[in-house]
Amino acid sequence: MRCPFCAAHDTRVLDSRLANEGDQVRRRRECTACKERFTTFEMVELALPRVIKRDGVREPFDEKKLRSGMLKALEKRPVVSDDIEAAINRIKHSLMTNGEREITAQDLGEKVMKELSLLDHVAFVRFASVYRSFQDVSEFTEMIADLQNKI
Repeated sequence: MRCPFCAAHDTRVLDSRLANEGDQVRRRRECTACKERFTTFEMVELALPRVIKRDGVREPFDEKKLRSGMLKALEKRPVVSDDIEAAINRIKHSLMTNGEREITAQDLGEKVMKELSLLDHVAFVRFASVYRSFQDVSEFTEMIADLQNKI
């Protein structure tokens, strides 16, 4: 690890601890050249998969799009923002740990609907109605009936 103060390449680790609920390692280091101390954080870097859209176009996963879609569905609903962030993190964790380099937009949408169904049923129906492109009321009633059967 290069020293941020003098750019020397020789540093030594003084202390290591787990941080961020065990997802990171915090290391306290000292430069052997200038004796300055600094802290580094080490974490696993897992790449998020590319999303294959319905028209076949592949694009990088965009967390902003995921958050935006979920927030639109949850607009004016009594859901705490920490719960929304936890759901987004569960989706991202699932994407990173499945090992796939690509995911279809349909599979990603299903993961979002699963999380929304746990957060708020109205938001789930809102998202599903747009995502599944409902054409008439019968599709709404069918989905609501399925939802009621699961409750």
